[in-house]
Amino acid sequence: MAMAMSRRPINPSRRVADIGGASPVPTSLHSKSRSSPFLSLGLIVVGAILLIGYFYRGSGGFGHIGAVSRVQGDFSCTTEVQQAIPFLKKAYGDSMRKVLHIGPDTCSVVSALLREEDTEAWGLEPYDIEDADHSCKSLVHKGLVRVADIKFSLPYRAKSFSVVIVSDALDYLSPKYLNKTLPELARVSADGLVIFTGFPQHHKAKPTDKSKLGRSAKLRSATWWVRHFVQTSLEENEAAVKKFEQAALRRSYKPSCQIFHLKSYQ
Repeated sequence: MAMAMSRRPINPSRRVADIGGASPVPTSLHSKSRSSPFLSLGLIVVGAILLIGYFYRGSGGFGHIGAVSRVQGDFSCTTEVQQAIPFLKKAYGDSMRKVLHIGPDTCSVVSALLREEDTEAWGLEPYDIEDADHSCKSLVHKGLVRVADIKFSLPYRAKSFSVVIVSDALDYLSPKYLNKTLPELARVSADGLVIFTGFPQHHKAKPTDKSKLGRSAKLRSATWWVRHFVQTSLEENEAAVKKFEQAALRRSYKPSCQIFHLKSYQ
């Protein structure tokens, strides 16, 4: 399984030069402020170290911040899906011609997939689309995107899609509902199921309206997910994992989300 914000560096020497060029102070105060340039220099260095540590920690130790959508500390794997499309196409080949994406902001993923050559795409939004833009409303009007509660049976026939991709949707479901939803995802896919979910030790779940979703997101470890996949008789898609990893390695792509490749039910 598989699982750039730049900031102009602080120039301590410039700050010290500024201090040295300041207007002279009275002799009576000179002895009391003799160490102030060194104190200022020390504070600047410490501040620079803290800034570097902050941005490094925010990236989860990876250098691939570009694939992460952050708004006031929120984290989303939906943007990660769009970044991973080229590698998914390498992993699934012709099976990426008929794709269903499930998750918040699915309109953005469907739009990205439709820009790919020889690709048909549909989206399922698990929650109400309240502030949809014109482009998203157009996709809904065409029937390419719809809203449905994924805690219950999906409104599609078996094997309606070659590949089903899910992001930021399963994190809001309790194990009770996951036991029903995961088999449904595998049922409507023919060639594979791909799940994107956050790393619990690196990312904060995106806060949402509990009255609408029923519960807060809970990001789980890879071990937890693997155990749950086994409980629902889902097997790892080893061929897809290998191809995805090879394609990612060639492009130095490091996912900022956990990515699970699973087989569809036969």
